[in-house]
Amino acid sequence: MTEEATYIPEKLSIIQKIQFSLFKIFRLRKAASVKLYKGFSNGTTCYIYGHALSLSPLDKKHYRSFFLYNAIALLRLFMVRPIRNATVKLVWNNNIYETITARDGFFKFEWDSNYLLQPGKYSVRIMLIKRNTSNTIKAQAEANIIVPSSTSYSFISDIDDTFLISHSSNLRKRLFVLLTENARSRKPFDGAVKHYRMLHGIDDEQVSDNAFFYVSSSEWNLYDYIKEFVQEYKLPEGVFLLNQIKTFSKLFSTGQNNHGGKFTRIVKIIEAFPQQKFVLLGDDSQKDIDIYTSIVEHFPQSVYCVYIRRVGTPEKENVLLKQNLIEEKGVLFLYFAHSQEAILHSQKIGLIK
Repeated sequence: MTEEATYIPEKLSIIQKIQFSLFKIFRLRKAASVKLYKGFSNGTTCYIYGHALSLSPLDKKHYRSFFLYNAIALLRLFMVRPIRNATVKLVWNNNIYETITARDGFFKFEWDSNYLLQPGKYSVRIMLIKRNTSNTIKAQAEANIIVPSSTSYSFISDIDDTFLISHSSNLRKRLFVLLTENARSRKPFDGAVKHYRMLHGIDDEQVSDNAFFYVSSSEWNLYDYIKEFVQEYKLPEGVFLLNQIKTFSKLFSTGQNNHGGKFTRIVKIIEAFPQQKFVLLGDDSQKDIDIYTSIVEHFPQSVYCVYIRRVGTPEKENVLLKQNLIEEKGVLFLYFAHSQEAILHSQKIGLIK
Protein backbone atom coordinates (compact mmCIF):
# COMPACT_ATOMS: atom_id res chain seq x y z
CA MET A 1 0.00 0.00 0.00
CA THR A 2 1.29 3.46 -0.86
CA GLU A 3 2.35 5.76 1.95
CA GLU A 4 0.21 8.81 1.18
CA ALA A 5 1.79 10.92 3.92
CA THR A 6 5.33 10.92 2.50
CA TYR A 7 4.99 13.92 0.18
CA ILE A 8 3.40 17.39 0.24
CA PRO A 9 1.45 18.48 -2.86
CA GLU A 10 2.30 22.00 -3.99
CA LYS A 11 -1.21 23.44 -4.42
CA LEU A 12 -2.28 23.36 -0.80
CA SER A 13 -2.98 25.97 1.85
CA ILE A 14 -0.52 26.54 4.67
CA ILE A 15 -2.77 24.66 7.08
CA GLN A 16 -3.01 21.72 4.71
CA LYS A 17 0.76 21.66 4.29
CA ILE A 18 1.17 21.61 8.06
CA GLN A 19 -1.25 18.69 8.23
CA PHE A 20 0.71 16.76 5.62
CA SER A 21 3.94 17.49 7.51
CA LEU A 22 2.41 16.09 10.68
CA PHE A 23 1.24 13.01 8.79
CA LYS A 24 4.80 12.49 7.61
CA ILE A 25 6.32 12.95 11.09
CA PHE A 26 3.87 10.53 12.70
CA ARG A 27 3.84 8.21 9.65
CA LEU A 28 0.10 8.34 9.20
CA ARG A 29 -1.95 7.15 6.25
CA LYS A 30 -4.62 9.69 5.24
CA ALA A 31 -6.64 7.39 3.04
CA ALA A 32 -9.25 4.68 3.46
CA SER A 33 -7.85 1.45 4.89
CA VAL A 34 -9.09 -1.77 6.45
CA LYS A 35 -7.55 -3.25 9.59
CA LEU A 36 -8.36 -6.96 9.78
CA TYR A 37 -7.56 -9.10 12.82
CA LYS A 38 -6.90 -12.82 13.03
CA GLY A 39 -10.17 -14.72 13.42
CA PHE A 40 -11.20 -18.19 14.56
CA SER A 41 -13.58 -21.01 13.73
CA ASN A 42 -14.88 -24.20 15.32
CA GLY A 43 -14.87 -25.86 11.90
CA THR A 44 -18.38 -24.77 10.94
CA THR A 45 -19.00 -21.21 12.18
CA CYS A 46 -16.32 -18.60 11.45
CA TYR A 47 -15.62 -15.31 13.25
CA ILE A 48 -13.47 -12.37 12.18
CA TYR A 49 -13.33 -8.69 13.16
CA GLY A 50 -11.85 -5.46 11.86
CA HIS A 51 -12.01 -1.68 11.49
CA ALA A 52 -12.50 0.68 8.57
CA LEU A 53 -10.41 3.84 8.95
CA SER A 54 -9.83 7.04 6.97
CA LEU A 55 -6.74 7.93 9.05
CA SER A 56 -4.45 5.27 10.50
CA PRO A 57 -0.78 4.68 11.42
CA LEU A 58 1.48 3.03 8.89
CA ASP A 59 3.21 -0.19 9.90
CA LYS A 60 6.07 0.20 12.35
CA LYS A 61 9.47 -0.43 10.75
CA HIS A 62 12.03 0.24 13.49
CA TYR A 63 12.34 -0.20 17.26
CA ARG A 64 14.57 2.12 19.30
CA SER A 65 15.25 2.67 22.98
CA PHE A 66 14.97 6.46 22.75
CA PHE A 67 12.16 7.80 24.99
CA LEU A 68 10.79 10.37 22.52
CA TYR A 69 10.69 7.85 19.67
CA ASN A 70 8.75 5.39 21.81
CA ALA A 71 6.33 8.10 22.95
CA ILE A 72 5.60 9.12 19.36
CA ALA A 73 5.22 5.47 18.34
CA LEU A 74 2.59 4.99 21.03
CA LEU A 75 0.72 8.24 20.38
CA ARG A 76 0.36 7.50 16.68
CA LEU A 77 -1.53 4.27 17.43
CA PHE A 78 -4.41 6.42 18.68
CA MET A 79 -4.33 8.83 15.73
CA VAL A 80 -7.16 7.10 13.94
CA ARG A 81 -10.35 8.27 12.26
CA PRO A 82 -13.06 5.61 11.92
CA ILE A 83 -15.36 5.31 8.92
CA ARG A 84 -18.93 4.77 10.06
CA ASN A 85 -21.79 3.25 8.04
CA ALA A 86 -19.38 1.90 5.42
CA THR A 87 -20.06 -1.25 3.40
CA VAL A 88 -17.58 -4.07 3.92
CA LYS A 89 -17.65 -7.32 1.96
CA LEU A 90 -16.03 -10.64 2.76
CA VAL A 91 -15.06 -13.23 0.15
CA TRP A 92 -15.17 -16.85 1.27
CA ASN A 93 -15.17 -19.89 -1.00
CA ASN A 94 -16.76 -17.97 -3.90
CA ASN A 95 -19.43 -16.55 -1.58
CA ILE A 96 -19.69 -12.85 -0.69
CA TYR A 97 -20.96 -11.65 2.68
CA GLU A 98 -21.72 -8.01 3.48
CA THR A 99 -21.96 -5.87 6.62
CA ILE A 100 -21.99 -2.20 7.69
CA THR A 101 -19.41 -0.61 10.00
CA ALA A 102 -20.45 0.76 13.39
CA ARG A 103 -19.91 4.30 14.61
CA ASP A 104 -16.31 3.49 15.59
CA GLY A 105 -15.57 1.82 12.24
CA PHE A 106 -15.81 -1.65 13.77
CA PHE A 107 -17.21 -4.54 11.77
CA LYS A 108 -17.62 -8.26 12.37
CA PHE A 109 -18.47 -11.26 10.27
CA GLU A 110 -19.93 -14.48 11.64
CA TRP A 111 -20.80 -17.00 8.96
CA ASP A 112 -21.19 -20.74 8.45
CA SER A 113 -18.77 -22.48 6.15
CA ASN A 114 -20.40 -24.63 3.48
CA TYR A 115 -17.96 -27.44 4.28
CA LEU A 116 -16.31 -28.71 7.45
CA LEU A 117 -12.98 -27.01 8.09
CA GLN A 118 -10.11 -29.17 9.29
CA PRO A 119 -7.70 -27.76 11.91
CA GLY A 120 -5.37 -25.17 10.40
CA LYS A 121 -5.27 -21.65 8.95
CA TYR A 122 -7.58 -20.28 6.27
CA SER A 123 -7.21 -16.99 4.43
CA VAL A 124 -10.06 -14.45 4.40
CA ARG A 125 -10.26 -11.36 2.17
CA ILE A 126 -12.13 -8.19 3.13
CA MET A 127 -13.07 -5.30 0.82
CA LEU A 128 -14.14 -1.78 1.80
CA ILE A 129 -16.62 -0.57 -0.81
CA LYS A 130 -16.76 3.03 -1.98
CA ARG A 131 -19.89 4.83 -0.85
CA ASN A 132 -22.79 5.00 -3.31
CA THR A 133 -21.32 2.20 -5.42
CA SER A 134 -21.89 -1.53 -5.33
CA ASN A 135 -18.47 -2.96 -6.21
CA THR A 136 -15.85 -0.18 -6.33
CA ILE A 137 -13.13 -1.18 -3.85
CA LYS A 138 -11.57 1.59 -1.74
CA ALA A 139 -9.35 -0.69 0.32
CA GLN A 140 -8.88 -4.35 1.10
CA ALA A 141 -7.05 -6.63 3.51
CA GLU A 142 -6.41 -10.29 4.22
CA ALA A 143 -6.07 -12.25 7.45
CA ASN A 144 -6.32 -15.82 8.64
CA ILE A 145 -8.95 -17.59 10.65
CA ILE A 146 -7.62 -20.31 12.93
CA VAL A 147 -9.35 -23.65 13.38
CA PRO A 148 -7.77 -25.18 16.50
CA SER A 149 -7.36 -28.89 16.99
CA SER A 150 -9.60 -30.67 19.45
CA THR A 151 -7.21 -31.09 22.38
CA SER A 152 -7.46 -31.60 26.10
CA TYR A 153 -7.68 -27.91 26.99
CA SER A 154 -7.87 -24.42 25.52
CA PHE A 155 -6.65 -21.28 27.26
CA ILE A 156 -8.16 -17.82 27.65
CA SER A 157 -5.71 -15.31 29.05
CA ASP A 158 -5.79 -11.68 30.04
CA ILE A 159 -2.73 -9.66 28.98
CA ASP A 160 -1.93 -6.65 31.18
CA ASP A 161 -0.44 -7.71 34.53
CA THR A 162 -1.25 -11.35 33.81
CA PHE A 163 1.91 -11.97 31.80
CA LEU A 164 2.86 -8.43 30.65
CA ILE A 165 3.94 -6.02 33.42
CA SER A 166 1.59 -3.05 32.89
CA HIS A 167 0.55 -1.39 36.19
CA SER A 168 -3.08 -1.53 35.05
CA SER A 169 -4.49 -0.35 38.37
CA ASN A 170 -2.44 2.86 38.24
CA LEU A 171 -3.18 4.99 35.17
CA ARG A 172 -0.13 7.22 35.65
CA LYS A 173 2.27 4.27 35.79
CA ARG A 174 0.49 2.49 32.94
CA LEU A 175 0.83 5.51 30.65
CA PHE A 176 4.46 6.03 31.67
CA VAL A 177 5.34 2.46 30.65
CA LEU A 178 3.39 2.73 27.39
CA LEU A 179 5.05 6.03 26.48
CA THR A 180 8.63 5.15 27.44
CA GLU A 181 8.87 1.51 26.34
CA ASN A 182 8.15 -0.31 23.11
CA ALA A 183 6.77 -3.78 22.44
CA ARG A 184 10.26 -5.30 22.42
CA SER A 185 11.59 -3.56 25.53
CA ARG A 186 8.55 -4.31 27.73
CA LYS A 187 8.99 -7.18 30.19
CA PRO A 188 6.89 -10.21 31.14
CA PHE A 189 6.66 -11.50 34.69
CA ASP A 190 9.41 -13.94 35.66
CA GLY A 191 8.43 -17.44 34.61
CA ALA A 192 5.26 -16.39 32.79
CA VAL A 193 6.59 -17.20 29.33
CA LYS A 194 7.83 -20.59 30.51
CA HIS A 195 4.42 -21.39 32.02
CA TYR A 196 2.53 -20.43 28.85
CA ARG A 197 4.86 -22.34 26.57
CA MET A 198 4.53 -25.44 28.74
CA LEU A 199 0.75 -25.13 28.73
CA HIS A 200 0.74 -24.73 24.97
CA GLY A 201 2.76 -27.90 24.35
CA ILE A 202 0.82 -30.27 26.58
CA ASP A 203 -0.25 -32.84 23.96
CA ASP A 204 2.86 -33.06 21.80
CA GLU A 205 6.46 -32.05 22.48
CA GLN A 206 7.02 -31.23 18.82
CA VAL A 207 3.72 -29.75 17.68
CA SER A 208 1.54 -27.49 19.83
CA ASP A 209 -2.18 -27.74 19.17
CA ASN A 210 -3.69 -26.21 22.32
CA ALA A 211 -5.58 -23.03 21.44
CA PHE A 212 -4.77 -19.70 23.09
CA PHE A 213 -7.11 -16.72 23.15
CA TYR A 214 -5.86 -13.39 24.50
CA VAL A 215 -8.83 -11.38 25.76
CA SER A 216 -8.09 -7.94 27.18
CA SER A 217 -9.58 -4.58 28.10
CA SER A 218 -6.78 -2.94 26.10
CA GLU A 219 -8.00 -1.25 22.95
CA TRP A 220 -7.76 -2.55 19.38
CA ASN A 221 -5.31 0.34 18.81
CA LEU A 222 -2.71 -1.79 20.62
CA TYR A 223 -3.26 -4.93 18.51
CA ASP A 224 0.05 -4.79 16.60
CA TYR A 225 1.89 -3.63 19.73
CA ILE A 226 0.69 -6.62 21.79
CA LYS A 227 1.16 -9.05 18.91
CA GLU A 228 4.77 -7.89 18.55
CA PHE A 229 5.37 -8.46 22.27
CA VAL A 230 3.94 -12.00 22.04
CA GLN A 231 6.18 -12.76 19.06
CA GLU A 232 9.26 -11.19 20.67
CA TYR A 233 9.02 -13.40 23.75
CA LYS A 234 7.82 -16.46 21.82
CA LEU A 235 4.57 -16.75 23.73
CA PRO A 236 1.97 -19.08 22.18
CA GLU A 237 0.49 -17.77 18.95
CA GLY A 238 -3.15 -17.01 19.53
CA VAL A 239 -6.26 -15.03 18.65
CA PHE A 240 -6.62 -11.55 20.16
CA LEU A 241 -9.97 -10.13 21.22
CA LEU A 242 -9.53 -6.57 22.45
CA ASN A 243 -11.60 -3.59 23.51
CA GLN A 244 -13.30 -0.78 21.58
CA ILE A 245 -10.91 1.35 19.52
CA LYS A 246 -10.15 4.84 20.86
CA THR A 247 -9.27 8.08 19.14
CA PHE A 248 -6.46 10.34 20.33
CA SER A 249 -8.72 12.43 22.60
CA LYS A 250 -9.42 9.33 24.74
CA LEU A 251 -5.82 8.10 24.94
CA PHE A 252 -5.46 8.94 28.62
CA SER A 253 -8.23 6.56 29.64
CA THR A 254 -6.63 3.59 27.89
CA GLY A 255 -7.47 0.21 29.41
CA GLN A 256 -9.56 1.74 32.18
CA ASN A 257 -13.16 0.92 31.27
CA ASN A 258 -15.66 -1.40 29.58
CA HIS A 259 -14.54 -4.53 31.39
CA GLY A 260 -18.05 -5.88 30.81
CA GLY A 261 -17.24 -6.31 27.14
CA LYS A 262 -14.51 -8.74 28.16
CA PHE A 263 -17.15 -11.07 29.64
CA THR A 264 -19.05 -10.99 26.34
CA ARG A 265 -15.96 -11.84 24.32
CA ILE A 266 -15.10 -14.80 26.55
CA VAL A 267 -18.68 -16.08 26.29
CA LYS A 268 -18.37 -15.91 22.49
CA ILE A 269 -15.32 -18.20 22.62
CA ILE A 270 -16.82 -20.72 25.02
CA GLU A 271 -20.09 -20.91 23.09
CA ALA A 272 -18.14 -21.49 19.87
CA PHE A 273 -16.42 -24.54 21.42
CA PRO A 274 -19.08 -26.16 23.64
CA GLN A 275 -17.21 -29.48 23.94
CA GLN A 276 -13.92 -27.86 24.98
CA LYS A 277 -12.50 -27.50 28.49
CA PHE A 278 -11.03 -24.04 29.20
CA VAL A 279 -8.41 -22.67 31.55
CA LEU A 280 -8.76 -18.99 32.46
CA LEU A 281 -5.70 -16.90 33.35
CA GLY A 282 -5.89 -13.40 34.84
CA ASP A 283 -4.72 -11.18 37.69
CA ASP A 284 -6.06 -9.28 40.68
CA SER A 285 -5.29 -5.74 39.47
CA GLN A 286 -8.71 -5.06 37.93
CA LYS A 287 -11.87 -7.07 37.24
CA ASP A 288 -10.60 -10.50 36.12
CA ILE A 289 -11.76 -12.30 39.25
CA ASP A 290 -15.30 -10.89 38.93
CA ILE A 291 -15.51 -11.72 35.23
CA TYR A 292 -14.10 -15.22 35.65
CA THR A 293 -16.45 -15.95 38.55
CA SER A 294 -19.39 -14.99 36.33
CA ILE A 295 -18.04 -17.21 33.55
CA VAL A 296 -17.80 -20.16 35.95
CA GLU A 297 -21.34 -19.53 37.20
CA HIS A 298 -22.67 -19.57 33.62
CA PHE A 299 -20.43 -22.36 32.24
CA PRO A 300 -19.25 -24.54 35.16
CA GLN A 301 -18.85 -27.60 32.90
CA SER A 302 -16.66 -25.69 30.43
CA VAL A 303 -14.04 -24.33 32.85
CA TYR A 304 -11.40 -26.66 34.26
CA CYS A 305 -9.21 -24.22 36.17
CA VAL A 306 -8.82 -20.51 36.98
CA TYR A 307 -5.44 -18.86 37.61
CA ILE A 308 -5.22 -15.41 39.22
CA ARG A 309 -1.84 -13.69 39.57
CA ARG A 310 -1.37 -11.66 42.74
CA VAL A 311 0.20 -8.44 41.46
CA GLY A 312 0.65 -6.66 44.80
CA THR A 313 0.45 -7.46 48.49
CA PRO A 314 -1.36 -8.49 50.53
CA GLU A 315 -3.84 -10.99 49.09
CA LYS A 316 -7.13 -9.34 48.18
CA GLU A 317 -10.16 -10.35 50.20
CA ASN A 318 -12.41 -10.17 47.13
CA VAL A 319 -10.28 -12.79 45.34
CA LEU A 320 -10.38 -15.15 48.30
CA LEU A 321 -14.15 -14.76 48.51
CA LYS A 322 -14.60 -15.48 44.79
CA GLN A 323 -12.20 -18.43 45.07
CA ASN A 324 -14.70 -20.15 47.35
CA LEU A 325 -17.53 -19.53 44.87
CA ILE A 326 -15.46 -20.93 41.98
CA GLU A 327 -14.33 -24.02 43.86
CA GLU A 328 -17.93 -24.70 44.95
CA LYS A 329 -18.71 -25.18 41.24
CA GLY A 330 -16.08 -27.92 41.03
CA VAL A 331 -13.54 -25.72 39.20
CA LEU A 332 -9.88 -25.74 40.25
CA PHE A 333 -8.35 -22.44 41.37
CA LEU A 334 -4.92 -20.98 42.15
CA TYR A 335 -4.14 -17.53 43.53
CA PHE A 336 -0.39 -17.17 43.04
CA ALA A 337 2.39 -14.60 43.35
CA HIS A 338 5.04 -16.22 41.13
CA SER A 339 4.72 -18.22 37.94
CA GLN A 340 6.74 -21.09 39.40
CA GLU A 341 3.82 -21.76 41.75
CA ALA A 342 1.51 -21.88 38.74
CA ILE A 343 3.84 -24.24 36.87
CA LEU A 344 3.96 -26.69 39.77
CA HIS A 345 0.16 -26.52 40.12
CA SER A 346 -0.32 -27.11 36.37
CA GLN A 347 1.93 -30.17 36.58
CA LYS A 348 0.01 -31.45 39.59
CA ILE A 349 -3.41 -31.22 37.91
CA GLY A 350 -2.28 -32.60 34.54
CA LEU A 351 -2.13 -29.44 32.42
CA ILE A 352 1.62 -29.91 32.00
CA LYS A 353 3.16 -33.33 31.47
